[in-house]
Amino acid sequence: MKFNTKQRYNSIQGLRSFKNTLPTKIKKIISKKGEIYSKTLDNWKYLVGKDLFNICYPKSYKKSNFKGKSLNIMVKHGHEVDVEYSKKQIIDKINYYFGYDVVNDIRIKTFDGVSLNTKKDKIMVVTKNKFSKKINTIKNDDIKKSLKKMSDIFKSR
Repeated sequence: MKFNTKQRYNSIQGLRSFKNTLPTKIKKIISKKGEIYSKTLDNWKYLVGKDLFNICYPKSYKKSNFKGKSLNIMVKHGHEVDVEYSKKQIIDKINYYFGYDVVNDIRIKTFDGVSLNTKKDKIMVVTKNKFSKKINTIKNDDIKKSLKKMSDIFKSR
């Protein structure tokens, strides 16, 4: 790797890491906000525990001069009280993990959590209704049988 120091701006010739190709303003944003959010997201199960891990996840991290540093959490509908009572513990664990005050406040937003079972049921209903009529209109019996087998395998998953 060669360094060119004769020009006004230092440039690196050859392969560069992704970090070195970004503009300096973006580097500052990523290092301040992105790093905190990504580390929080990576260690979310450790920070909140297994019970809360299944019902909530961090949505975003915002730092403002007026409101302080806040973490937005998406919570399944019906479990807001559990997260509300454990806000202080989550804030303490996150701040302890980073070693300084990263989060001052947690904001809760709800979403309608759809379980995997209901998704499978919807897929099965869709495959039964939508494609069964189209499969029955096919004249070739071999193709019709193979498509029915494929839909049965898809339904079993």
